[in-house]
Amino acid sequence: MEQMNLSEFEQKILYKFNKINILEEALNHSSFVNEQGDVNIKDNERLEFLGDAVLNLVVGHILINRYSDLNEGDLSRMRAGLVNESQLANIARAIDLGSFLRLGRGEIQTNGREKNSILADTFEAVIAAVYIDGGFDEAFKMIENHFSDLLNSIAAPMDSHDYKSQIQELIQESQKITPKYRVLQESGPDHDKTFNVQLDVYEVRTKGIGKSKKLAEQDAARKALEVLKKK
Repeated sequence: MEQMNLSEFEQKILYKFNKINILEEALNHSSFVNEQGDVNIKDNERLEFLGDAVLNLVVGHILINRYSDLNEGDLSRMRAGLVNESQLANIARAIDLGSFLRLGRGEIQTNGREKNSILADTFEAVIAAVYIDGGFDEAFKMIENHFSDLLNSIAAPMDSHDYKSQIQELIQESQKITPKYRVLQESGPDHDKTFNVQLDVYEVRTKGIGKSKKLAEQDAARKALEVLKKK
């Protein structure tokens, strides 16, 4: 792999390595290493193992800081919605990780650069590489940067902040109107869906997103409540 390509990848992840060989190892898929016949070339599976632990720690840290009143169960469910193969593969595509992968011929022929499993695992390996090369703070910074949009898009399941009930109460004080929620889109596999919901109330229209229909409705209600309170 050319140094220029590695420099380009460093720009995409916003981190410059002190030891470039650790990044090379993170980008080595086992199929590539098996074809080389060189015991000195390592695949990224050990780094993937470490990266998974670092990623879960960092996302857990961010959630704890953001949502001080959530219990362990809610925090675990939120983290599972953020840290999964589908989400990691999407982030990997956003930084064009597939172009920098070193794959064996068989994986190249079967479109391995687009496989969710390979992309997700390699992204975790890259996280570990940053952690080893630059320490926890640099890994934290990288993860927070690449997960920021996703973190901001997922509504917290806070019972103490039942926005749907709040908006219903606010409306009934002045007029007998029922908020209308409508699912605009469902995306992702059955075990990992994302819902987009639209809410119409008075002359206000908002859209919410969440890992369940209920969470998406709460997100839309929260946004509508902010607008209505200003009015």
